[in-house]
Amino acid sequence: MAAAESGGTGLVDLPGELLELILCCRALSAADIGRVSCTCRRLREACQARGKVWRERFRLRKCLTWKYYAKKILYFLRQQNILNNLKAYLERPEDQQSFLEGAVLIDQYCNPLSDIYLTSVRAQVDDITDKVRKVLRTKNPRHPSLAPKAGGILRVPELEFQRQVLDAMNCVLYEQLKYKGNEMDYYNSLNSYIHQVLIRRTGIPISLSVLYLTIARQLGVRLEPVNFPSHFLLRWCQGIEGSTDIFDYMYIDAFGKGKQLTVKECEYLIGHHVTEEFYGVVTSKEVLQRMVGNLLNLGKRETTDQSYQLLRDSLDLYLAMYPDNVQHLMLQARLYFHLGIWPEKVLDILQHVQELDPSQHGAVGYLVQHTLEHIERRKEEVGPEVKHRTDEKHKDICFSIGMIMKHKRYGYNCVIYGWDPTCMMGQEWIRNMNVHSLPHGPDQPFYNVLVEDGSCIYAAQENLEYNLEPHEIPHPDIGRYFSEFTGTHYLANTELAIRFPEDLEFTCATVQKIYSTVKE
Repeated sequence: MAAAESGGTGLVDLPGELLELILCCRALSAADIGRVSCTCRRLREACQARGKVWRERFRLRKCLTWKYYAKKILYFLRQQNILNNLKAYLERPEDQQSFLEGAVLIDQYCNPLSDIYLTSVRAQVDDITDKVRKVLRTKNPRHPSLAPKAGGILRVPELEFQRQVLDAMNCVLYEQLKYKGNEMDYYNSLNSYIHQVLIRRTGIPISLSVLYLTIARQLGVRLEPVNFPSHFLLRWCQGIEGSTDIFDYMYIDAFGKGKQLTVKECEYLIGHHVTEEFYGVVTSKEVLQRMVGNLLNLGKRETTDQSYQLLRDSLDLYLAMYPDNVQHLMLQARLYFHLGIWPEKVLDILQHVQELDPSQHGAVGYLVQHTLEHIERRKEEVGPEVKHRTDEKHKDICFSIGMIMKHKRYGYNCVIYGWDPTCMMGQEWIRNMNVHSLPHGPDQPFYNVLVEDGSCIYAAQENLEYNLEPHEIPHPDIGRYFSEFTGTHYLANTELAIRFPEDLEFTCATVQKIYSTVKE
């Protein structure tokens, strides 16, 4: 900079391309780039946040751990914003609560790192609606749904015109666009996310019903949501609007290609008789409650995600709508306690439960006691356990942190992020996993591995072998343990390297030996 100030040639006098090339030099740290950007406007522009310099810096760094925690922070911040939007939505008058917007808010909260926008979803629904209008125009050019709408809400009063709309909708949705109920993979959470329903053209009864209802209302047919047990339906009035007689309605199964059902056929659909109350219309909040309830049930069934993220997200949504629901508050407290996270939050939840329902004092007291013990243990922790592979008790350890492995029996690819000299799980786990059937049983090294399907497995040494064609493992927690993939193995991040200080050298030596042999 001094040269530039004295009239000589300095950084600021160089062409932009050359300046960027210099600033992308590996020898410069992120702090160096930051200091350079503070010197003058020319260099600040060269180091702009979205520019080539920082993109290249991030690419060269390949810091998986940074990316992992950056995503965690972004996940949290976006969810807080979406939760605020949901609360604002619920505070509006009911006639201003769009079913589609509610579905989008749920979708956004469960997928905060995805780019899901209400405007985009609406545009896709509008596109389907336009296709329906084209079909209507060929059938009835004078149909009232085709008339320009001069503000307000379009309503088609005549029953025959309404029937024409529904017929055209069924033609477009189920014949042209091939939408269908996902019978083969019913319990996939993607069926509940409206943006995925539009992409995959499949879903479950409630998500398809929200889409169907939204299109119908845009075309002037007022369908209403029915919280029918086991199978969400829509109802279409055939008599006087607002009638309380359940036989004055036809019931539409959006999951079943828009089939129109009588009361008796609805009972055939689920296989048993139900009382009249289940044929009544429900509010947008109750629709959201059922959508979130579906996700809650899926979260409880989840076995591969050890963080129970779907269960946590759906509990957050449910409690945003019903903050004083004792059953779900207790479930949230137990979940956080089980995961060993946020113990102070657990105590707050339990205090709230006790105020709402003093009869819960037994369960509350038990969790309070053990949560306080957890907090005390955390205070006493001196640091992570350090494992030296040169210790005599670790002499049978054959593999090391960061190695890409393959399971001999099941064929999955994985990476090692921890190991024990023998199986450290309890006897119940050992029995359930039939560990004693292995030739070496539990008395052999066991490894913590991240599997390519997103699961975390505790695998016996005899079941693992080197993967001779290593590749990156697409696991969401990879950055929690590793900073970089080298092409043959992963490099442990600082935290993991402290726990296994001798593994990196062993990994590098072993990998070099294995893959040099393969090349020969």
